[in-house]
Amino acid sequence: MFVAESDDKLVGFVQLYPLFSSTRMKRYWLLNDLFVNENYRGNGFSKELIEEAKRLAKSTDACGVLLETGKSNDIGNKLYPSCGFEIYDEVNFYEWTNKDL
Repeated sequence: MFVAESDDKLVGFVQLYPLFSSTRMKRYWLLNDLFVNENYRGNGFSKELIEEAKRLAKSTDACGVLLETGKSNDIGNKLYPSCGFEIYDEVNFYEWTNKDL
């Protein structure tokens, strides 16, 4: 987890989880959460947190960073490509939901 601060206030964070790609025989990082307080958005904190995640991937010899976001997340769908992420549309993403919860 990396955090962003402004004037000694926590204003955002990015949370990453390690994964392993058996096809690439390398670590991947899953960017699971990215949050910046709405009062601090538009000031570059999101981009800096993403850059820190990319630095982590490089320093751990990982093959990349994965993330998912909703199709309706207009801000995220502009942010991630501007930070070098590409839509990976060669696979279908499936989810099983435990209905017992």
